[in-house]
Amino acid sequence: MLDIRFIRENPEIVRENIRKKFQDAKLPLVDELLELDEKNRAAITEASDLRAQRNQLSKANGPLFGKLKKATEEEKAAIQAQIDANMAKVKANDQRLAELETLEEDYAARIHAILLQIPNIIDPSVPIGPDDSANVEVERFGEPLVPDFEIPYHTQIMESFNGVDMDAAGRVSGNGFYYLMGDIARLHSAVLAYARDFMINKGFIYCIPPFMIHGNVVEGVMSQTDMDAMMYKIEGEDLYLIGTSEHSMIGKFIDQILPEETLPQTLTSYSPCFRKEKGAHGIEERGVYRIHQFEKQEMIVVCKPEDSMAWYEKMWRFSVELFRSLEIPVRQLECCSGDLADLKVKSCDIEAWSPRQQKYFEVCSCSNLGDAQARRLKIRVKGADGKMYLPHTLNNTVVAPPRMLIAFLENHLQADGSVTIPEVLSPYMGGTKVLVPNK
Repeated sequence: MLDIRFIRENPEIVRENIRKKFQDAKLPLVDELLELDEKNRAAITEASDLRAQRNQLSKANGPLFGKLKKATEEEKAAIQAQIDANMAKVKANDQRLAELETLEEDYAARIHAILLQIPNIIDPSVPIGPDDSANVEVERFGEPLVPDFEIPYHTQIMESFNGVDMDAAGRVSGNGFYYLMGDIARLHSAVLAYARDFMINKGFIYCIPPFMIHGNVVEGVMSQTDMDAMMYKIEGEDLYLIGTSEHSMIGKFIDQILPEETLPQTLTSYSPCFRKEKGAHGIEERGVYRIHQFEKQEMIVVCKPEDSMAWYEKMWRFSVELFRSLEIPVRQLECCSGDLADLKVKSCDIEAWSPRQQKYFEVCSCSNLGDAQARRLKIRVKGADGKMYLPHTLNNTVVAPPRMLIAFLENHLQADGSVTIPEVLSPYMGGTKVLVPNK
């Protein structure tokens, strides 16, 4: 969310940014916002003047009441008339103040609603394009290989280990759910445990957050469009199931003043994630690729504004390092302007190599949100000089095992159907080096 003062002083920059994000339908919102802002400031000024007048009139009546007691009968009439005139003005002012306060509330609500819709100013380095087809590959890490044997679909690999049951999950919960079992379930947990320790070794504090959050936190951490497309609401409660632990981890700082010496806050969090996952579901998005419930290890940073781009660079490279340590080839893909969520300043995806599809697919997403979430959630930092400012917030996936398992199984599958376990992961699998299929 942008500062209303920035929009007031730089309306054309805001309009151009909207055009760069290919959201021209939002352009009229800028003029509407500026008009409401002008009316709101006029109402605030008038209300302030009326309060000052009321105070003056009330003060003026004090001495008049004193004079009234000492006045002659002839003088009393004139003094009382003055008191009555002042009281009448106070009453009129009170009525107008009530009207203005109602107007201010209405203007403030409408301004806030528009501010939530206007996208954050993207970083100059972001490539311009309408959708994810314009995302730009920046760098590859590891050699993408295609074996000389056929690689089955990921659920078929899992089924060969008796490791997944989609049918039972369908009967219990419906489409988009799964049972993981045996070696595959153990592999799932091993990856999460390894990712946890990987981030702890990078100096991040491990955290398990609440898995439900209030509506004001949801509004603070994401756009309305993303909220409608993702979040499950608890019926009859002001609670939502989180779509990622970023939501409750950033929410942890709501309405807080952070001492500058506590920055950066570097946290890594585990949580289940719940998502509606509306939209197209092609053959490559079935199985455990696009699901309503999964688990994830996340990384969160709250830092000084001048440090956020350096942290952005570090964070996506942590993901690359982790995947390469698991012997999975990946690439970094810079997200274009039209593919950025409204709160994001800059974002990139880490995509893993799929030998079966012979292409890359998304496994991590790293984002710098500038001060947008901090402004919405009223997170402030008290500097060494005593002045307050807004911190920047960043988030990145460490691993999301159901999807990450697809890349893992495909890249470690052998011709005989077995799956090799990299050296770094073997201790989390009880020393196992190879998984042997049951069928």
